[in-house]
Amino acid sequence: MDGKIFDIQRFSIYDGEGIRTNVFFKGCNLRCLWCHNPESQSMKNELMFYKDKCRGCGECVKICGSTFTDSCIACGKCVDVCSFAARKISGQTVTADEVVEKVLRDKAFYDTSGGGVTLSGGEPLLQPDFALEILKKCKENGVNTAMETAADVPWQVFEKVLPYLDFVFCDLKCIDGELHKRLTGVCNTRILENAGRLKTSGVKMRFRMPVVPGLNDGEAEKAARFAGETPIELMAYHVTGCGKYAALGREYTISEIEPPTKEFMAALAEKTGAIYDATGIN
Repeated sequence: MDGKIFDIQRFSIYDGEGIRTNVFFKGCNLRCLWCHNPESQSMKNELMFYKDKCRGCGECVKICGSTFTDSCIACGKCVDVCSFAARKISGQTVTADEVVEKVLRDKAFYDTSGGGVTLSGGEPLLQPDFALEILKKCKENGVNTAMETAADVPWQVFEKVLPYLDFVFCDLKCIDGELHKRLTGVCNTRILENAGRLKTSGVKMRFRMPVVPGLNDGEAEKAARFAGETPIELMAYHVTGCGKYAALGREYTISEIEPPTKEFMAALAEKTGAIYDATGIN
């Protein structure tokens, strides 16, 4: 069984308990305006070109004959000859065994910290069989498992993976349906139905809501009411992913929006009874 990922991040401490390894899946069926991992959206391999790192040596042109054009097939030849890390291919096909082998390298840290593996993305459940095999193999090796999902998949997909998950982070972008479609490109009817089922499924879980000033910050109270007794975490919008849009040759359409202050987030968390960790990069 193989699948498409774009990164494996070791020693993460923000996506579950303890020290964790995050496996970032390629492919997402949402197009959130604030997405800080735009390289996760397409299932295809993509060339990322960081112009500020380029020194104009011309080696990429020699090997390829073109640079960043629509004809690029993301073969990676230009990446191999770039001495300044100005070019990167986002996306690689790997087997579940290869992923698990990397996860298990840090098992000693999981065991001592209560950590484990977190499947993220993108949307891991768009590759359900691949995700399932990774989860099964991790559980066989005594590794705690978690997943972050936007929940816009058939419930039958959840039924496959839930027996092998110790924890689920379920994203809530906003509750209002029309606003959700405008901000993410998709309706949230199925998302809210799945979120409601997750609350009663018995799996340990937490809702997460990104807070983007002027876009969805007015939805925080609605989201908290929807969450009910299930914990909900407010995550401050940040701009650390803006450079990725330029690297992909895309426009970042909300560049004028400033991140919320810690004081604003703390007040919103107190008002809604939500979780907010001001020390983390959210």
